[in-house]
Amino acid sequence: MIHGNQLRERIAGPGTTPLIGVYDMYSASIAAKHYDGMFVSGFGFAASYYGLPDIGFIAWPDMVAFVQRLRGAFPHHHLLVDIDDGYVDPEVACHVVEGLERIGASGVILEDQKRPRRCGHADGKQVLPLEEYLEKLNKVLEARENLVVVARTDATDENDILHRAERLAATDADVVLVDGVRSVEWIKRIRKVVGGKPLLFNQIAGGKSPRLSLGELTDLGVDVAIYSTPCLFAAHEAMDSALAELKDADGRLPEVDPAGGVGVKAATSLLERNIARERLAPEGVGA
Repeated sequence: MIHGNQLRERIAGPGTTPLIGVYDMYSASIAAKHYDGMFVSGFGFAASYYGLPDIGFIAWPDMVAFVQRLRGAFPHHHLLVDIDDGYVDPEVACHVVEGLERIGASGVILEDQKRPRRCGHADGKQVLPLEEYLEKLNKVLEARENLVVVARTDATDENDILHRAERLAATDADVVLVDGVRSVEWIKRIRKVVGGKPLLFNQIAGGKSPRLSLGELTDLGVDVAIYSTPCLFAAHEAMDSALAELKDADGRLPEVDPAGGVGVKAATSLLERNIARERLAPEGVGA
């Protein structure tokens, strides 16, 4: 049960810890070359595994199975897992957390949304009564051993945001996340009310939050940054472009640049890393 402590130590270190959103084993294989931490994004997993929007379709056994495959291939990487609302029921949430910790997850994010849930940067979010969420959160905290637990609020009312952030920071959760933060000024206000508790910031392309560098986030006192969809959206754009070009070329595949292009050789080399006897650490740790 060392993975939680390793992530906790990384978060406590200097600077903002980046965790890159992955949606399948191939995207994880690419992300693992560049960063030492991954975020198992609910948005990405719902899209890739089910072909559905991030509104509550994920079944917890599917998520657990995915994380188990990730840990087998990437034993040295931090794995922070989005478990949405804990799959509604507190007992289910505890069962999932215990299972994820056994298979080597580093941490989980538990939100306070009620069904029907939404992506954190979407409109129409509704939150549970605070005491109901805190009861669920505290049960999860009691169920974990060393797993990092991120307490997340999706509140949208300004007073409620600050009140919930302060209450979440007073629990034994390791990190606080207020999702959908709309400005730098609001990051500062949240940082102030959570006190010394580590703070997480969620960046998603086209979302409600400002685009900020790791250096800027460090200056704002943000301890962790998750990037939910850089792999998913890049794949979407690249695949759409590649297939349009294939259609325009009457089905003739393009030439593969032997120096840096992606073909059978490059793809196979990437995937062979995942079964190497000695798994390789990222090429640029903390990059």
